[in-house]
Amino acid sequence: MSQRARGFTLVESLVTLAMVGSLLALGASSMADLFHGLRLQAMSGDLFQQLMLARSEAIKRNGRVVLCKSADGNSCAGSGAWEQGWILFQDRNNSGARDENEPVLHRLNALPPGWRLTANGPVGRYVSYGPMGGARMASSGAFQAGTFTLCRTSTERTEARQIIINAGGRPRVQKIWLNDCY
Repeated sequence: MSQRARGFTLVESLVTLAMVGSLLALGASSMADLFHGLRLQAMSGDLFQQLMLARSEAIKRNGRVVLCKSADGNSCAGSGAWEQGWILFQDRNNSGARDENEPVLHRLNALPPGWRLTANGPVGRYVSYGPMGGARMASSGAFQAGTFTLCRTSTERTEARQIIINAGGRPRVQKIWLNDCY
């Protein structure tokens, strides 16, 4: 009576391991893309919320409220991009910069390494909301519309978010694709 061997051959085992490895590699890259997409959405939501908070605080306080980039959490930064963090404060003297007697309403720390948050000219230094809820330049009173762009640093095509402030001061978030981000 002959006994039949049960189990897998070496070739069958190697093929199975190769297929499982390939599926895990595909799943890992998809999971990483999903994770970065969720993080992008959360960080753009944070900036959107801060802009909405600045607008509502300006209306509530019947005075100017400013959101400016800040590395130290106490004063507005004169250089660098927005990923260094920012502060929200009541601008009692309408200067667009925080003085010691002006209260800080909220602080956000720097973005994690590998992320960029840039802004075009009108909102490059700060966003200032007046008592009627409109975004206005602190010095001239001209309306302040502009665009923030948030992306993960990359030399390849990458997903990004734009937070766009219209002439009335209302922000909105838009999904875009960039050829690179650095």
